[in-house]
Amino acid sequence: MSDSSRPLLEACDVSKSVSGPEGRLDILHEVSLQILPGESFAIVGASGSGKTTLLGLLAGLDTPSSGRIKLDGHALEQLDEEARADLRRRLVGFVFQSFHLLPALTAEENVMLPLELEGSVDARLRARAALDAVGLTPRRRHYPAQLSGGEQQRVAIARAFVHGPRVLFADEPTGNLDQRTGHHICDLLFALNRDHHTTLVLVTHDATLAARCDRRIELEEGRVVLPAASAQA
Repeated sequence: MSDSSRPLLEACDVSKSVSGPEGRLDILHEVSLQILPGESFAIVGASGSGKTTLLGLLAGLDTPSSGRIKLDGHALEQLDEEARADLRRRLVGFVFQSFHLLPALTAEENVMLPLELEGSVDARLRARAALDAVGLTPRRRHYPAQLSGGEQQRVAIARAFVHGPRVLFADEPTGNLDQRTGHHICDLLFALNRDHHTTLVLVTHDATLAARCDRRIELEEGRVVLPAASAQA
């Protein structure tokens, strides 16, 4: 099997349960999927359907109660937290609904931060290239409070892409933006997916946004009710 046809992400019968004051809460029930390198893949469903929990499991932020997950051939449930964190640093980028920028750092410094943490000697040069890719070179010395919501999200995207991840996880990336700005952010995400062949895994409740992806699944109360299919189907 070639690298392009081998799944970058695989989930097999993944379930997740947590203990609560009223006993066990089942969040996900035997979810299975495969995502190929370079694909754009949407996880859709109403609030509380388990979308964000599934995203966290696929990214190695948490481990399933049962089932198996592979990221680039690595069985995540067999790795300890340190090994999963190392895998995330090398392979994964994140964009969230909240921008998670550090207010005391400029746009450029926010993008530099993950590179500096890994000891990169050309962090500033790479950060400037990433900001240029999202059209923010003129704003690179501005602090988050001096940027619009859309500009802050573009900084967050530049930070997520600066180390060249294999896969980008985006959790409701337009949720805090107005419709027009959200549309521009989506255009940017899909352009980066196309131009850099970076796999895009997108959590959304927006059917129009999901329809732009190559494929999608739909969750309802933690179960897959629409198996992975073409988003245009």
